[in-house]
Amino acid sequence: MADPISVLTGFLGSGKTTLLRRLLAHPSMADTAVVINEFGEVGLDHLLVREITEDIVLLNSGCVCCTVREDLVASLLELQSGRDAGRIPRFRRVAIESTGLADPAPIIHTLMTNAELMPHYRLGNVITTVDAMHGAGQLDDHTEAVKQAAMADRLVITKSDLAPHGQAALALRLRALNPGAPILAATLADGPGPDQLLDTGVLDARAKSADVARWLNAEAYAPTADSGQAHAGGHRHPSDERHDASIASFCLVFDHPLAWHTVVEWLELLLASRGESLLRVKGLLNVAGRSRPLVIHGVQHVVYPPTELAGWPDGDERSRIVFITRDLPRIAVENSFRAVFGEGLLTPQVERPRPQPRATPPGRSSSRQRIVWS
Repeated sequence: MADPISVLTGFLGSGKTTLLRRLLAHPSMADTAVVINEFGEVGLDHLLVREITEDIVLLNSGCVCCTVREDLVASLLELQSGRDAGRIPRFRRVAIESTGLADPAPIIHTLMTNAELMPHYRLGNVITTVDAMHGAGQLDDHTEAVKQAAMADRLVITKSDLAPHGQAALALRLRALNPGAPILAATLADGPGPDQLLDTGVLDARAKSADVARWLNAEAYAPTADSGQAHAGGHRHPSDERHDASIASFCLVFDHPLAWHTVVEWLELLLASRGESLLRVKGLLNVAGRSRPLVIHGVQHVVYPPTELAGWPDGDERSRIVFITRDLPRIAVENSFRAVFGEGLLTPQVERPRPQPRATPPGRSSSRQRIVWS
């Protein structure tokens, strides 16, 4: 059975290594192999992690997102062969910590599509750390930080005890950027454990129904009253200049079963024409002629082979597809669907109120709340 690979990403200084060390300290993580990519000649973070685990491969020939994908594949295959030959202890999962400058899309793409890796490994969760003190500014200034947050399955606001009053605003911004990802908080002394971060991913046919239902919660992706609307008078709001203004997250819902061959045709056309703008695609499909739902998952130009679930995660048997896009509005994706399927299958979107920060009870510090926004 293929071993899950969790990808830990986040901008420079956001606390990835601290979070990884804590995770590896859990007894349940003893059978974890770790691959670390450091941008630079000396991987100091690698030495910190080695204090806990020896099953580490350090990629120091460049950034995982561009020049060392072949090294990444070779390192994972080396881990696999070493385990089979008894040269290294057996492991059941792999964690990849990417450099803070990495675009996670090529990493995910490699894990999803490499023919040599697929018999041995499968993509698990993508976890992104966001600095409570500097995260907002990094989202403003660096497109890498925006993509890291937008493509995450789990978001962790780190150093939350150092900026207890800024968490709510940052959480709201992350929620708008990536409505389907749970947002958790980590302090300098504590943080979420493996059970919250490293559970089964959506590509696993045994995935928890609640997890599938969470990232396919269509209500979470419904537009707010002011989202996607021009500002009164045509003026530009200062937030329009932020990098995440180009990111859209939405969920298309379909009332009737879909013909699989037509779904394939639609996705192939969309990927061929706008694949660079599709950061992530996740879907649960009711396919005509099948009694069980199919899970699809894609990154940019590639869609992973579908996985059949044992049953529906909730009572809703409609097809739902989540899109996280860059410079690709919802209406363009809807129009591409109508061009292939015709009218009548898409469920009209319903606006929802803009979410408000949770009030902190008197006398209680917000840094004590592990789950910042659920």
